[in-house]
Amino acid sequence: MDIRRLEEAPGDLGGLDGKTALVRVDFNLPRSDDGAIADDTRLRAALPTIRFLRERGAAVILLSHFGRPKAAPDPALSLAFVADPLAAALGAPVRFLDRADGRPDGVIPGDVLVLENTRFLPGETENDPSLAEELARLGDLFVMDAFSVAHRANASTAGLADHLPTYAGLSMERELDHIAQALDHPKTPVMAIVGGAKVSTKIGLLENLVEKLDRLAIGGGMANTFLLAKGVDVGRSLAEAHLIGKAADILKAAARHNCEIILPVDVVTATKFEAGAETQVRGRDGVKPGEMVLDVGPDTVGELMDAMDKSNTLIWNGPLGAFETPPFDTSTIEAAKYAARLCRADKIVAVAGGGDTVAALNAAGVAEDFTFVSTAGGAFLEWMEGKRLPGVQIVTRGSA
Repeated sequence: MDIRRLEEAPGDLGGLDGKTALVRVDFNLPRSDDGAIADDTRLRAALPTIRFLRERGAAVILLSHFGRPKAAPDPALSLAFVADPLAAALGAPVRFLDRADGRPDGVIPGDVLVLENTRFLPGETENDPSLAEELARLGDLFVMDAFSVAHRANASTAGLADHLPTYAGLSMERELDHIAQALDHPKTPVMAIVGGAKVSTKIGLLENLVEKLDRLAIGGGMANTFLLAKGVDVGRSLAEAHLIGKAADILKAAARHNCEIILPVDVVTATKFEAGAETQVRGRDGVKPGEMVLDVGPDTVGELMDAMDKSNTLIWNGPLGAFETPPFDTSTIEAAKYAARLCRADKIVAVAGGGDTVAALNAAGVAEDFTFVSTAGGAFLEWMEGKRLPGVQIVTRGSA
């Protein structure tokens, strides 16, 4: 992938000193009941790009959405809360801008400003060219540094590229490089673990992956639909019976492309879905009528470990069971810890992404051990589905 990298900007623009960079970040941060930032991962991800620009004499205006306002100001969804925590993390003053109707006064090299929620602006989510042109008047270059919103064709994620020289920020670069390493130019054999509740949310993903992978492990509630497609009774388990035919088609496509499919050989069941519920381990053909499959069993985890041993690249999206509710987190945590051990030993490249996946890896205490963990949800999923993402196209040569 030929990325227009931020490091190229000084040469292209005759230096950054005195320039103003518009930087699209993702400050859609979770907040606790008292208004504090509950997880500042995405805020910290923006720091390298901000520092790079400031060190070269540029002023920085940060653009982000927060929540889902209806193209009108909503005090509850203002981004004003970001300024002080960002200043503390950056070790420099940060100014908040509550309007986007022209260049702010008194901007000097090294200044950092946070623009009010871009979704307060009519035309943002529709990628209105007039709004993009208005925003472009604020700066001299555009830096896309939010892969997590790269699947959105908004004025602040894609439209600005029609009006300003455009580059990928350092966080965006890192994300694209690692994801490309895992899926576009991987070290083979390549394995993926795909979990989650429903096949319906990941049909495109599975159809794309079976054409590219050497082996694909399917877990979570979605595995139940595949078991149904193979004639296995899953009792009262979550399953999408109307997608049995689609699951069968995916299994056939995998066979055509020589992609090994790994489905549960044993499962953990319970009659109640609650924390601390009494559980049983059953062979996949032994589920009782009143039971629900809520996790994969130990033999399945063993098969996954064997498959990882035979792979050089691992892509992970989605938990293997209902991990939010112990004891149905066991398989996800055990498999994650094993993958992390292989990473630490340089035996595998492991890339994971998606909100539930990140939460599961954090619960296992191994997120830092994976080669790369993407906090992007929808963008990571759409990339794996093989879709062209607007926010990626604008920073990639030859993709327009």
